[in-house]
Amino acid sequence: MSLALKIFAALAFFLPSCTVVSTPEERSNLATKVMSPERDPLGEAMADHMYFSREASQGGNGIGGGGCGCN
Repeated sequence: MSLALKIFAALAFFLPSCTVVSTPEERSNLATKVMSPERDPLGEAMADHMYFSREASQGGNGIGGGGCGCN
């Protein structure tokens, strides 16, 4: 078996697995709050505020103030 035929057979075997189509019902299962990495937006905003107000050299995330945490 030639090398080109082996490469073609491998591509014909592996490439169709990249074309998976999901229905909207299947996508809704993945869009639940449990699947979100940031489940608590208020807690995440508070943590960002504390981090970026302490990191004055970072440039911040739209939060005013320097290293003291005050606005």
